[in-house]
Amino acid sequence: LAERHRVPLLVSTDQEHGIVCRVGEPATLLPGAMALGAGGSRSDTRRAAWIAGAELAALGINQNYAPDADVNVNPANPVIGVRSFGSDPDAVADLVAAQVKGYQGAGIASTAKHFPGHGDTNTDSHTGLPVINHSRAQWEELDAPPFRAAIRARIDSIMTAHIVVPALDPSEDPATLSRPILTGILREELGYDGVVVTDSLGMEGVRTKYGDDRVPVLALLAGVDQLLNPPNLSVAWNAVLEAVRNGEISEARIDASILRILRLKSGLGLFRDPFVSHRGVERTVGSRAHRAAADRIAERTTTLLADPGTLLPLSRRTHRKLLVVGADPASPSGTTGPPTGTLAHAFGELGFTARALSTGTAPDRAKIAEAVAAAEGKDAVVVATYNVTATSSQRTLVTALVATGVPVITVAVRNPYDVAHLTGTGVAASLAAYSWTDVELRAAARVIAGRADPEGTLPVPVQRADDPTQVLYPVGHGLTY
Repeated sequence: LAERHRVPLLVSTDQEHGIVCRVGEPATLLPGAMALGAGGSRSDTRRAAWIAGAELAALGINQNYAPDADVNVNPANPVIGVRSFGSDPDAVADLVAAQVKGYQGAGIASTAKHFPGHGDTNTDSHTGLPVINHSRAQWEELDAPPFRAAIRARIDSIMTAHIVVPALDPSEDPATLSRPILTGILREELGYDGVVVTDSLGMEGVRTKYGDDRVPVLALLAGVDQLLNPPNLSVAWNAVLEAVRNGEISEARIDASILRILRLKSGLGLFRDPFVSHRGVERTVGSRAHRAAADRIAERTTTLLADPGTLLPLSRRTHRKLLVVGADPASPSGTTGPPTGTLAHAFGELGFTARALSTGTAPDRAKIAEAVAAAEGKDAVVVATYNVTATSSQRTLVTALVATGVPVITVAVRNPYDVAHLTGTGVAASLAAYSWTDVELRAAARVIAGRADPEGTLPVPVQRADDPTQVLYPVGHGLTY
């Protein structure tokens, strides 16, 4: 195909790592953004991106929709959360720039997302149209710094957000379709002249105001170069073609986008050699060195939030028999199974005897009773928690297990805010792993067992559950042994 048409393909994917990972085993799985934010190391963050980029390049994937440049200042954010490096704009900017250099140093295009910033929303743009009510000054202070840093790092591409920001465009058009935002701010004010790609055009956030025939046309008029996943390709194609024929979109406007995309492909060396080899895949993807680096980086991200009774680290002499229970969210690519099984296996490799019992994200009375019965005779119980709320039956599970008298350790396998809803239950220790992927769960097990020190610190504040205006654990909180 490349030889016949002389224009090589740009192959793209969504490989953020952590909870968003499209290419799994045997590729190396790495800590996600918030975990890297907890580690706080620019060199680890850059190294993780370089490993991910090198493996994607070996597979023939040459554009990655990462890093996430959103600043997660809203604990209730349903779509970003741990995909963000944290809540501090300057810290996020540093790590975004590090990942851009890592990905692009490995020879692939990096994509900062979701412009102009998706970090403060209660609505998921997959299912609705979020409105961000930041003032222009707040946007400059909170949302803009990571994108400015990405542009300074010579980012190859930027992805748009299906969000409304009235302070940036009072028309109430989503940013993906907003010329004031994409051309006025991104291109003209920030000086960005690289490729702009939309978030998926199949998401409801971009389809609530206009039909599928108008969205592609309006996106191009706003300043977009690539249209990602239109729900009906023929509708999108014909709508754009008609808009060019009737003069709504000029040929010069189309040519400008084509030139940017061709320039990107040329910079990636695709016109010289667009192909990969089996040997390159076997030598690079999931190599022993990459996996070892991923494990070391993950260890430096695990955060010990509370250990009031100094239970940790566990000793095999006094706490040999473990029960691992808890949530079993849908697994990202490359995980070997639910968190309970992964943690139990990891403890087994460390010399403990561990039984796994998956109780789910909403355990009923029967599951809770089964877990309580299984705790009998155990030396400790490890509970994998997932987005615990005040009314969550996960909290009921933890309370019931604490009542058995067996020490209970909780590991938040997604957002670190779970601990706020578990305070007061009598939990012996609480950790944040920031993801339920194997690499982060293995690291958490090593930290619990004392085979690694807990070096991670919170990159976001955790507010009190009973009074969200008060901070329970501030940014930078993290205990050590």
